[in-house]
Amino acid sequence: MRPEPEPRQRPAKGRHRPLAVDSLLATAYAGASLLLGQEPPPAPWHALDATGTALTVLVSAALVARRIAPVPVLATVLALWALYIAGGYWPVVNSPASLLALYTVAAARGTRTAGAGAAAVGATWLFAGAVHAGYGSMKTVLVQALAFPLVMVFFGRTAGRAAERSHRLAELTRRLRAEQEARALQAVTEERLRIARELHDVVAHHMSVVSLQAGMASYVFEGDPATARAALGTIAATSREALEELRRLLTLLRTGPEDPAGPGPHEDDSPERYTPAPGLDRLGELLGRVRAAGTPVELHVEGEPLALPPGMDLCAYRVVQEALTNVLRHAGPATATVTVRHRPQGLTVRITDDGRAPAAPARVPGTGHGLIGMRERARIYRGTVSAGPRPQGGFEVLLSLPAPDAEGTRPHGRPSP
Repeated sequence: MRPEPEPRQRPAKGRHRPLAVDSLLATAYAGASLLLGQEPPPAPWHALDATGTALTVLVSAALVARRIAPVPVLATVLALWALYIAGGYWPVVNSPASLLALYTVAAARGTRTAGAGAAAVGATWLFAGAVHAGYGSMKTVLVQALAFPLVMVFFGRTAGRAAERSHRLAELTRRLRAEQEARALQAVTEERLRIARELHDVVAHHMSVVSLQAGMASYVFEGDPATARAALGTIAATSREALEELRRLLTLLRTGPEDPAGPGPHEDDSPERYTPAPGLDRLGELLGRVRAAGTPVELHVEGEPLALPPGMDLCAYRVVQEALTNVLRHAGPATATVTVRHRPQGLTVRITDDGRAPAAPARVPGTGHGLIGMRERARIYRGTVSAGPRPQGGFEVLLSLPAPDAEGTRPHGRPSP
């Protein structure tokens, strides 16, 4: 899924919106204040003149930056309001500006800063009452100087906490989305690796057989037509089986989560859709192809066969397939032995050969990822794969898988039912 375009530009747009809103608010406040200032003020206040009008406009203009610099704006508004009061103008005209600036400080800063701002607003309010109202109405002025700033601080802090919670929620949402994207990317990567392993196992083995048989057919084509025909028959059978496995794999990849879980008609009811993944029960076919390629293989099965889950059964089959493919590629003239031991504790599969060391020149080049793929497959089911040269010569691959009903045998990352 493609990410949203240019996510870093959205906060910049968000910063411009409050500035535009505050500019409109300051303009509206200036107009309302100037209209109120045109009313005849109560005694002993003066009517607005040029100086009072200029101070009112400056107070309004300061509000434009109230969210950018809350504390400096409050200090500027209070200083201009104090000059306005000292000039004998009606304080009510510009008192809302001081309360709005205090509200912004309370919303954007901590309780201590808001308390200091409330004290400054209250002091300016008392200054207005002490200078012009006379001491007879100081009780009313004192109540206003205490009540109005406290109310603004309360609402400002409430709004500030709500904004902080919203910011934390947005940050948590962003982190959650990032984690979800990371998990989705990891899942895609793991699925790609799984598909790559499956394709490697299918293609490498069958193409190795085809390559060897084609070389032999070309070598004996004129001198031994019967052997050449047998080699070509093996090539045809191996190619058909490779195509069937590739079709099965591609069908599984095309199957989406919306497909019906139960029986019923499907758009694709081809036989490959229902062909089971290969398991240990198909070792006979696998060994037959290896024998046809010219390498004798013996199979020994010990113990009562375990009821393996399909994934674990496929894992064991692919390990045997990869080990025998390496025998064809690297061992030269050799005899291979596959020993499958079923025990209550689990399954062990040993593949050995008596050929030359794997460091010798290979008849068919390989990618070197086969052993890594085998170990990754076994690790999914908490199993192990070890590989190395044998003291008596040749090579050995040993797969160990715990029993399906033992603790910790489920694939990594899947919860127990």
